[in-house]
Amino acid sequence: METIYDVIVVGAGAAGLLAAGRAAELGGRVLVLEKMERAGRKILISGKGRCNITNAAPLCEVLQHIHPNSRFVKPAFGRFFSQDIIRLLQEHGCDSVVERGQRVFPVSNKAADVVRALVQWVTRHGVEIRYGHKVDSLVIEDGAAVGIRIHTRDGSQVIRANNLICCTGGKSYPSTGSDGDGYRFAAGVGHAIETPRQALVPVETAGDVARRLQGLSLRNVKAVVWINGAKAKEAFGEMLFTEFGLSGPIILTLSRFLVDELRNNSQVELAIDFKPALNEAKLDARLMRDLQEFGGVRMEQLFRKWLPAPLIPVFLEWTGVAGRKPGYQLSAGERHSILSRLKDFRLVVTGCRPFKEAIVTAGGVVTAEIDPLTMESKLVKRLYFAGEMLDLDADTGGYNLQIAFSTGWLAGESCMRPDGGAL
Repeated sequence: METIYDVIVVGAGAAGLLAAGRAAELGGRVLVLEKMERAGRKILISGKGRCNITNAAPLCEVLQHIHPNSRFVKPAFGRFFSQDIIRLLQEHGCDSVVERGQRVFPVSNKAADVVRALVQWVTRHGVEIRYGHKVDSLVIEDGAAVGIRIHTRDGSQVIRANNLICCTGGKSYPSTGSDGDGYRFAAGVGHAIETPRQALVPVETAGDVARRLQGLSLRNVKAVVWINGAKAKEAFGEMLFTEFGLSGPIILTLSRFLVDELRNNSQVELAIDFKPALNEAKLDARLMRDLQEFGGVRMEQLFRKWLPAPLIPVFLEWTGVAGRKPGYQLSAGERHSILSRLKDFRLVVTGCRPFKEAIVTAGGVVTAEIDPLTMESKLVKRLYFAGEMLDLDADTGGYNLQIAFSTGWLAGESCMRPDGGAL
C-alpha cells in the first residue's frame, strides 16, 4: 500500500528543518527530501563557519533590517522568534552567546553544532530525511498539492502527501544546493517570481585602487552611495578592500541597493569617509594643528597620523603631494585636497560578484500570493513556501536565518492545524 505522508518538505536547510520538526512535533508523519548528501549545507558556511544564528534585538529593530516588505514576516516572528530558536538549540546541546550588534553565535563557534542540534531535534520526532533525492516537480490535483515527483534510475516516481512545503533556498551559493529549483516549482504552478538577484554580495570597482589596497580592513568608516551624482544611502562600520573591489559588513548591507541600481544602468559611486566622527571644519583644524606641531616631518610620515600605512601611497598619488615634502611647506590647496579625500574617497562601482559569492538572494516568490498567517499559497491549497525562496531578504546580522527559521516553523505548524486556518 502506498505511503501517504502528512507533510513532505523539499529542502533540508534552515527553513526546511524547522518546518519538518514543527510538523512532526504536532504529530505529523513527515518526509524531508534533500538533493545534497547532508542537511544544512548553507548553515555550515554561514558566518564564516561560525553561523550567526539570529539577532537578539527587539522585534521593532529587526524589522528595520528586512526587505522589501518586513510586515509580511510579523506573524511568523510572532509564532517563533530569536529567543525560541536560541532555546530550541540549547535544549539539544547547542548553547549560544550574544556578541556585538546583538548577533547570536554558538558558544563553540562551530556552525556544525547548529546543524547537528537541528537534525537531532527532527529525527527525535520521527522525521524521515532522504538525502540525494532531487525533486523534479510538484504534483497538483484539483487546485491542491498532493505530492512531488522525483527522478529515479527507472524514470520518475510520485510520492504523495497531504501537504507540501517548499524550502529549496534561493540562488546564492549554488554549491550548497540552492540553484533556483524552487522558483521553477513555484512558477510551474502559477506563482509570480520577483527576479532573483544577488544580495549581501561584494562589489567590483573601476581602476586598480582596490587591488593595490587588497586585504586592508577598515573600521569605523562611513560609506556613502552616490547614484547619478546624487547622495542616496550610507552605512557606518567595517569594510574591506579586495582584489576586485570592496566587501565587508557595510558594503554587503549596501549591495542590495547597489545591485538594483546597476541593473537600472545608473552611475554608481561609493564615497568612503575615513573620519566620520569629524566634520570638515573640525578635521581641517586637526590637520592644521598637526602641520604646525610636526611641520618638520615629511608628509609621507605625517600621513601615518591620519591613515593606515597601505593608504598613504594612494593618497600621495591622488592628492599630488610629494611624500618627501616637509609639513610646513604644504600649501592650503594641498591641505584641502587631503581633507577632501579623507572625507570623500570616491570609487566607481562597475558591478557585483556572482551568485556563488552572494550570501543571500533578493527576489523570489512574490509574498502577495502567500498568506502571511500560515505561509500557504493563495493559489494552490496545501502548498506552503518558506525561507529564502520567498521575496524576502535582510541585512547581515542573523536576520536572514531568523526569517528562514520563523517562516519554516509557521509553515510546519500550519500544515497540522485542525481547521485549515491560522493557528
